Amino acid sequence: MSFPDTLARGVSPSPAGTLHARSVTGGVRAAPRPGATVKFGRAGKPEVDLGVGEDDLHVSRRHGELTYRRRQWWLRNIGQQLVRLPRGRLMHTTTDPIPLATGYTPLFVKGSGYREHLVELYVTGDDDEGLIPRRRAETLPPKIWPLDEMERILLIVLGRRYLLYEENPRPLTYRQAAEYLTSIRPEENWTERKIEARVETVRRTLNKMAFPYPLTHDMGMGRPSDNSLLHNLLRGLVDSTTLVPPDLERVEDERVEDDRHD
Repeated sequence: MSFPDTLARGVSPSPAGTLHARSVTGGVRAAPRPGATVKFGRAGKPEVDLGVGEDDLHVSRRHGELTYRRRQWWLRNIGQQLVRLPRGRLMHTTTDPIPLATGYTPLFVKGSGYREHLVELYVTGDDDEGLIPRRRAETLPPKIWPLDEMERILLIVLGRRYLLYEENPRPLTYRQAAEYLTSIRPEENWTERKIEARVETVRRTLNKMAFPYPLTHDMGMGRPSDNSLLHNLLRGLVDSTTLVPPDLERVEDERVEDDRHD
């Protein structure tokens, strides 16, 4: 079922600012009235409005709440475990409340072991009436980021572990990449300095195009960690399917062809 349920069923659209919240145990809708509060946690009703992780003792009975004020819904963590938001943002009980943007926001409540309990939040906007007939609409393709041929080959080599979908992947070093590229494309004269410059060009270009992960650092933060920025670049390219596992065959095949010519 699409989300929020009321929009999917064709019920008269909610006014802008209405909050829809859903977990595996149910859902709730709250109108945008000053002081309105939606609580979620393990306790279930009537102690909270939305049950989350009801069989997990690591989830607090009242773990979080959303309050409408200053024309926005504000999220606060009041539980013992962390709450995780998109892009790795974490909330502790001491974290200041965070305003929700219009549209969809998933949050995850940390539970026992590797368990994380999903809470889906949706704040309606002025144009949400157009969401109703989407079941049969064409699927929107992922955002594919522009790369030229040389950049693509370079990033495939640097991101080999990402394209193998390894756990906690890290990029190859520039030296490792230079050695590999030299072995398959000796005519292009790859060096560590050349690779660093090309990666920086890609980062700056995509950063201007609203790339989903940070690719540059503020000037006041000192010299950036190039490795962390490269990690963000490769993660975003793989997440968006700009780079996909079959791309590895392009550099592997070239190496095989070179071996056949020896």
